Amino acid sequence: MTKRPPQDCKDLSDVRVEIDRCDRALVDMIAERFGYVERAWQIKLDLKQEANVPWRNQQVFDRVRKMAEERGIPPDMCEALWRQMVGWFIQYEEEKLKDEIAAKAQK
Repeated sequence: MTKRPPQDCKDLSDVRVEIDRCDRALVDMIAERFGYVERAWQIKLDLKQEANVPWRNQQVFDRVRKMAEERGIPPDMCEALWRQMVGWFIQYEEEKLKDEIAAKAQK
C-alpha cells in the first residue's frame, strides 16, 4: 500500500486508510521489539540480572523524547507511551524470570 501524506488526504476515508496503515506498521514494530524483549529476559536469566534496569529505562525515555522533538511531535506524549510499553515489558520479563527460576528450582 502506498503511503499518502496527510495533506494529500481529501476526506476522512483517506485519513482512516492511512491511520490503519500506520497501525499495521506500529504493530509490526512492536512485534519486532517484543522479540528482543523475549531474548533479553533469557539472557538476564543466565546472567542472574533483574528485569528492571532503571538507568537503561531512563536512557530509552531520554532518547525517545529527543527523537520526538526532532520529529516535531509532543515529547510528553511519546515518553508517556514508551513508559507504558516499557512498564508492560518489564512486568512481562519479571514474570518470565520468576517462572523460569521456579521451574529450575523444581528440577
